[in-house]
Amino acid sequence: MENSEFREIHSEQITINPFTLIGEGWMLITAGTLSAYNTMTASWGGFGYLWEKNVCFCVIRPQRYTREFVEKSAYFTLSYFAEKYRNVLEFCGYHSGRKVNKAIATGLTPVENPSGVVYFNEAHLVIVGKKIYFQDLQPQNFLDAGIARFYPKQDYHRMFIGEVIKCLTK
Repeated sequence: MENSEFREIHSEQITINPFTLIGEGWMLITAGTLSAYNTMTASWGGFGYLWEKNVCFCVIRPQRYTREFVEKSAYFTLSYFAEKYRNVLEFCGYHSGRKVNKAIATGLTPVENPSGVVYFNEAHLVIVGKKIYFQDLQPQNFLDAGIARFYPKQDYHRMFIGEVIKCLTK
């Protein structure tokens, strides 16, 4: 059941700078339902306008457990938190959901959207994305040779693009 503390806004009403929202603030990428989901911390991604749709995108390495859930689900969420949750985001970035229930370990409260996707009550902003495209990043397409330094294990991200179907804020 969706949390009533949140109110829905149009994506155009988001006034937070996307560069600081993602790059400095970080986010949790989550997919699945309350009965089976996983979440991970990310600081790479973005928002834009593509194919006449407002979109969000995130990138996930192949070894991340959350990627299995994003691949299986039609939806994913991007949840953003106040700075006081930095330690929670760090925990969710350093620990695998294969080994620990991150919500229990951190005290986060998972909530299920009517679309059947999970986000967290403690977030101040939630973006619900409906997957519309994915693409594996390919090193032969890196035009800046410096990008390769992010892939010493050659574990290239898969990019997921989602149509923004809902924005929730407190």
